[in-house]
Amino acid sequence: MVTRLLAFAGGLAALALVVPEFASSYLARHSNSASPPPQTSVTAPASYASGKGVVLEADRNGHFIGTFHINGKRETGMVDTGASVVAINTSAARRFGIAVGSLSFNGRAQTANGMVEAAHVELDRVEIGGISLKHVEAMVLPDKALSGTLVGMSFLSRLSSYRVENGALHMVK
Repeated sequence: MVTRLLAFAGGLAALALVVPEFASSYLARHSNSASPPPQTSVTAPASYASGKGVVLEADRNGHFIGTFHINGKRETGMVDTGASVVAINTSAARRFGIAVGSLSFNGRAQTANGMVEAAHVELDRVEIGGISLKHVEAMVLPDKALSGTLVGMSFLSRLSSYRVENGALHMVK
């Protein structure tokens, strides 16, 4: 129990250090721009010896943006190896069927907008291409603290492998 609490606190600390300035500024810049979203592609699931895979091409800023399905709902997310867990805001949580009003926002995270409350949740399913994971750990942050969805290590660490090669992120289940 104590170990899980310490791991959770460590995840919050890492989330607080990495996510806020990088993610909020990036996602805000792209969600508020009048120009079309950056061109990224998800190739059809590729067959690898150890299972199915997905390749995300980097956008012009070197970020990996993909179309995920979270709890059955389509969501654009940025893959962030610096985030301990999947991070979503309260608006996204509602879209994913999470009863935000019943969440316990007893965690705290330092963001570019200051200290914010955060709630630990478990997403039923996170999918991209042929990759599908059940019961993925996530954090819900206020909309003002996070303007989009970050797909962190609670998703990536459950894959058999992921790597960046020639400007593309290769994920293998």
